[in-house]
Amino acid sequence: MADRDSDVLTDVCVIGGGPSGLALALLLARSGVDVTVVEKSSSFERAYRGEILQPSGLAVLAELGVLAAARNRGSHVHDRFQLVNKGRAVLGVDYRELPGPYNYMLSVPQQYILEELLAACRREPTFRYLAGTRITDLVRDGGAVRGAVVSGPRGQRTVRSRCVVGADGRYSKTRQLSGIPYDRRDVFTFDLLWFKLPAAGDAVRDVTIRGGGGRMLLSYSSYPEGIQLGWALPHGGYRQFAARPFTEFRDQLCQAVPEYAGRVYEKVRGLADLSLLDVFAGTAREWARDGLLLIGDAAHTHSPLGAQGLNLALQDAVLAHPALVAALRKPGTVSAAALAGYTTTRGADISKVLKFQHLQAKGMLGSPSRALEVGRQAVASIMHRTPIGHKLTRMVAFGNPRCRVRTDLYATATGTGAPSPG
Repeated sequence: MADRDSDVLTDVCVIGGGPSGLALALLLARSGVDVTVVEKSSSFERAYRGEILQPSGLAVLAELGVLAAARNRGSHVHDRFQLVNKGRAVLGVDYRELPGPYNYMLSVPQQYILEELLAACRREPTFRYLAGTRITDLVRDGGAVRGAVVSGPRGQRTVRSRCVVGADGRYSKTRQLSGIPYDRRDVFTFDLLWFKLPAAGDAVRDVTIRGGGGRMLLSYSSYPEGIQLGWALPHGGYRQFAARPFTEFRDQLCQAVPEYAGRVYEKVRGLADLSLLDVFAGTAREWARDGLLLIGDAAHTHSPLGAQGLNLALQDAVLAHPALVAALRKPGTVSAAALAGYTTTRGADISKVLKFQHLQAKGMLGSPSRALEVGRQAVASIMHRTPIGHKLTRMVAFGNPRCRVRTDLYATATGTGAPSPG
């Protein structure tokens, strides 16, 4: 559908062309819904952090028909997650023991995922994409949101819709404009410094966290031919870190991963080679209002531990899809009440994940002590040998078992779907 210089009339206006926004847009467009995506970036060539797909994310992308294309452009399979302390694996989850077909993790550049999702969206006649365009305000009428004011290459425009979906990330402008309070919880004692090293042909099939002594280092193979590393700093301690001689950090890093020492000295030369991730958890107090829905990081933010963010965002899209389609079958603005089933069920899912991630962080980054070592051994035993451990593993890997793409809601060949705004 061609962009118009005039205001846009659409069923759903999605703010943010990330994984959750584009996945939801694709599902809605295939269901006959007129959907407009507003994305502030002009291209996908930018820095990303979330690139590990759990089995749940793999299943969603496969059902959407984009997994094979993204994977074939370049990816790495990971069979195991392990926690290593003092050179010894104290916790390991072997994904090969899970039921197939997606009994593995996959690291794939997020750019590839987004480009394949967008290509699939563009094949739908009811899809519109406004690149290089930012939301500047919400359109309100009688207490309900009825669209968004956006600014882009063609100047300011108004996108009038029956529902605005905020899928614009952890620092969501949509959430800010709505006035919905956000409860940031600094429950994690660390931030992460991200950087990448050349793999030199030694790609590893494990996602590994080296913990202990209040330190943590995350590592995994990353396409193309790289090793992605995340080094934990005390939360809010970047300024203090930056004021110290950089050689101290580099020496500590080499001690943590001696197998990469040569490449560390060659490639990690200063602060410019690192990027900082502020690690926190948080949830918006409301995920839905009349004419408005928040999904993905705009609704709930997570630690990178456990590689959950990208996968939860994709699940949000799949689970919100039937709720929106049902609401759009009724005339007028989509009400918060019509989305209550989704927000209640999804809220319970997210609460479990947040609690589990908090426990993960405490176990991995706790101060060294005999009690902590015993605790880690107990957790390892629980994860491997008990029904509770198996349930936790499945929660991390598969998420909500009811998360399946509702292809029965797709429009027929004649194009019948949800009605246009009434």
